[in-house]
Amino acid sequence: MTTDLIEEIQDGVATLTMNRPESLNALSGGMMQAMLDALLRYSVDPDVRVIVLTGAGRGFCAGGDVKGMAANNSAKAGKNRPASIETKTNGLRASMEISKLLHECPKPTIAKVRGPAAGAGLSLALACDIRIASTTAKLTTAFAKVAASGDFGGSYFLPKIVGSAKARELYFTSAKLTADEAFTLGMVNHVYPDDELDNAVAEMAANIASGPAIAHEYMKKNLNAAESGSLDQVFDMEAAHMVRTMMTEDHKEAAMAFVEKRAPNFKGE
Repeated sequence: MTTDLIEEIQDGVATLTMNRPESLNALSGGMMQAMLDALLRYSVDPDVRVIVLTGAGRGFCAGGDVKGMAANNSAKAGKNRPASIETKTNGLRASMEISKLLHECPKPTIAKVRGPAAGAGLSLALACDIRIASTTAKLTTAFAKVAASGDFGGSYFLPKIVGSAKARELYFTSAKLTADEAFTLGMVNHVYPDDELDNAVAEMAANIASGPAIAHEYMKKNLNAAESGSLDQVFDMEAAHMVRTMMTEDHKEAAMAFVEKRAPNFKGE
């Protein structure tokens, strides 16, 4: 059991806190494995309706552990048989499933960003459905600074958010964006003073968690499909999912609540 990730579930909201504040929550092997395990569990847990990803201390996530990489490279320099390119690639690819789960799991995901979100850390935030930032947030692709090409899906998510030309600029230059600059580009949904961030995220997460969980799942599938599917494919999916969700108990409850002029009580059924 690693201490590099803290898990908490309360009132339908699961919070994953990357917990290496001394290194701005740089990703460790234990942290990544714990995130993978948690996201797989939460994806099928009916008691979890929203997932919040955040970092301990003053940062969200600084990305890969560059100091650890340097030490690892130095330690392996004298070995006759270092790990093959294929072994390294397969290991990284397995860890990158974290981003895929944040993007594709049936639960809405929210990144709560304060301080630096850099490299793979930014990629993780971009993989979430919603990003809410503190005024202290600093967002950067960072990869060019360490002569690396990028991982954890940033090159997939960022162009869809800011457009291809701007995404290329941000990758090639590793420009550091303030929270307000990121908001202007659409990289974050909301920006709050640091002392208001926790309450703002908690309020949105609670609002979503109290909503119709089955409908949210199918909304997310529709929106993900729209990123790459044809119009006909999305229409077909929307029609099938609309019929499915209108057969739920939550839909029946919502219709009755509308007639009775009261707030619906959704149960995720």
